[in-house]
Amino acid sequence: MFSNRLKESRVLRGYTQQEIANKLDITLNAYQKYEQGTRSPSLDTLVKIADFYDVSIDWLLGRDLWIDTHGELSDECL
Repeated sequence: MFSNRLKESRVLRGYTQQEIANKLDITLNAYQKYEQGTRSPSLDTLVKIADFYDVSIDWLLGRDLWIDTHGELSDECL
């Protein structure tokens, strides 16, 4: 899930892998492996990615929660 959402975020914003690697101060090879799902980022890098794309770490990791209109977790996600 992470690799798909990472690539989706990059493509939707029109960045190349090299541009993102530069902005995150990591190697192109490391970033490519994140998108391929063969390597996981460190916690520090994961936070940088979430901040850069303005998304939650939970969303990046596929941990979507459904909140009902009263601010309670929906039974669907439990």
